[in-house]
Amino acid sequence: MEEIKNLIYAGQVDEAIQRLNAYIQENPDSDEAYYLLGNAWRKKGDNRQALNNYLEAIHRNPDSPAKNAYDMLMDILDFYYKEMYNQ
Repeated sequence: MEEIKNLIYAGQVDEAIQRLNAYIQENPDSDEAYYLLGNAWRKKGDNRQALNNYLEAIHRNPDSPAKNAYDMLMDILDFYYKEMYNQ
């Protein structure tokens, strides 16, 4: 997992996503893998995929750091897209 974290940090998110998907195939209950997958998608700019993976991590472990990441991303989206509610 440390190597995947480094890939995400270095901006090699496509490689990280590929490795995480393979890891999840063998370890479907890994909340950490879903959390990191959410981080990779967020860094790639796909907030929907990020949120979905954070929720999957939270489903597997309610104490996962994905809970904070999910809340943070929702706060950001709520802040930036408030004007969309009035259209």
